[in-house]
Amino acid sequence: MRIQAVLLDIGGVLLDGEAPLPGAAEALDQLRAAGLPFMLLTNTTRTARAALLERLAAAGLVVEPEALLTPAILAREWLVHEGRRPLLLIHPGLRADFSGVDESAPDAVVVGDAGEGFTYAALNAAFRLLMEGAPLVSLSGSRYFREGGELFLDAGPFVRLLEEAAGCRALSLGKPGVAFFRHAVARLGVPAEAVVMIGDDVQSDVLGARAAGLQAMLVRTGKYRPGDERACPPGVAVAADVLEAVVQVTALHQG
Repeated sequence: MRIQAVLLDIGGVLLDGEAPLPGAAEALDQLRAAGLPFMLLTNTTRTARAALLERLAAAGLVVEPEALLTPAILAREWLVHEGRRPLLLIHPGLRADFSGVDESAPDAVVVGDAGEGFTYAALNAAFRLLMEGAPLVSLSGSRYFREGGELFLDAGPFVRLLEEAAGCRALSLGKPGVAFFRHAVARLGVPAEAVVMIGDDVQSDVLGARAAGLQAMLVRTGKYRPGDERACPPGVAVAADVLEAVVQVTALHQG
C-alpha cells in the first residue's frame, strides 16, 4: 500500500543526546514538502514532553506538540480513564508529565527509565503492590539506549524483572508494545499498513511496528549494530540515516 504517513524515533534517529544527527532537519523539511504527515514516537522516559519539545527545537527540529507522542502521555490518560493512583517508578525529569496525578494509596505501578531510582527498596515496593493485584504499566520495553556515544540500560529489563517476580504481564504503553503504535496510527487517521516507522532498534522499532501492522525501515545510526538487518523480517528496507530513509519514503509516497 502507498505510504500515507511516517513515524520517526528520536534518540539515535534524529538526535544523539542534545545534538541533531546529520540530515535530521532536512528529513523533516522533506516530509513537510512532500505533504506527508508525521509523528515522532519515542520511548524516552527521562524527559517530560514539554522539555523534549524544547530540546528538539534547540537542535533545530521544531515540531508541534501534537506531533510528539510519548509513553508518559498515554500512561497519564490511562490512569485518569481507569481512576488509578500510581506508584511512579520514573526518572525525576519525567515527573512534570504526571503533575497533579493523585499518588496517595497507590493501586497501580508505572515503570519508566528511573535511572538511579531503580533501587532495591523502590523495586520491592512495586513488587509488593503487584503481588496485591495492582496492574503494571510499562513506559518502555527497550533493553537499552544510546546517548552521547554510550549505552545505558533502559526500563525494559526492570519491567521484565517485576513481571517475573510477581507473575504478571505489563500493559505496554511504549515501544515495542502494539498499543503504542496503534495510538499513533489512530492520531494520524490513516490505515496502519499505510504508515512506515523509521527507527534504529530492530526490536522496539522494526518488530514492534510490524507486529502492529505497520511498515518499517531501519537506519544505520544510533544503537544500530552491523548485522542487525539480518533480524529484520522480509520487506524491511535499510538506510544509512534518517535523510536517506525519508528520501526512499517520499519516493514511495509519490510513486
